[in-house]
Amino acid sequence: MSLSISSEKYKYLVIFLLGFVGILSSVSLVPQLISLSPEPIPMSIFWVQVISVIQSSLLLLLMVVLGCVFAKRVNLTTPIIDRLCGVSTHLPKFTDIVLPAIFGGVLGGICLLGFFYFMADFLPIDFMQASERFTPPWHTKLLYGGITEEILVRWGLMSFFTWACYKVCQTQGSKINAYHYVFGILLSALLFGLGHLPVAQLLTDNPNVYFYFYIIVGNAIFGCIAGWLFYKRGLECAILAHVVAHITLLILG
Repeated sequence: MSLSISSEKYKYLVIFLLGFVGILSSVSLVPQLISLSPEPIPMSIFWVQVISVIQSSLLLLLMVVLGCVFAKRVNLTTPIIDRLCGVSTHLPKFTDIVLPAIFGGVLGGICLLGFFYFMADFLPIDFMQASERFTPPWHTKLLYGGITEEILVRWGLMSFFTWACYKVCQTQGSKINAYHYVFGILLSALLFGLGHLPVAQLLTDNPNVYFYFYIIVGNAIFGCIAGWLFYKRGLECAILAHVVAHITLLILG
């Protein structure tokens, strides 16, 4: 029993450390964000970076705990991490994780790019110009976007929303159904889209309804893909798909 508990704790530590790597990769993005602010920052860039890491780490810790508590209650999994940490003896087939992730990531990247071109004529001019100058490092896109965001949104929020939907809708003796997962996928994808607004708003002084629609819906589209992969194949599949989506955008965009 003690071995099982130790393995579970080790698993949660691994998930946190994976997300923390992504947080560290975003530190170099802080000077770019500060340069977009219309108001001067009353402290050095170094301290802004320190505060940013602390705040992001606390949020990550909260989402890791949420996932730890609720994911297993609704059978949302981390199959590869479970095997590596000794929580499970089962190792999924390589193709069961990688092929859906590549397909979902490429599909997501193409959808995001197509949605951008579809919306481009309706977006604020200053947003379009600033977007060309605002270029997060590739490693931040892959590590923070690919790993940390999936832990925050899918592992933490989606697990909780799926469980909450099940608890609200369940009847005595009922089992968890597909619509519980769909609810969790859609709501977490919506919040994923909303979560991109604070940075996006720094890129324009004239946001319009098309701007908000583009940021929220565009990111939510991929959020639905990643959420479905988490539901069907596990967190690692969603993470890899997110990484592949960013690589697709880097190549095609």
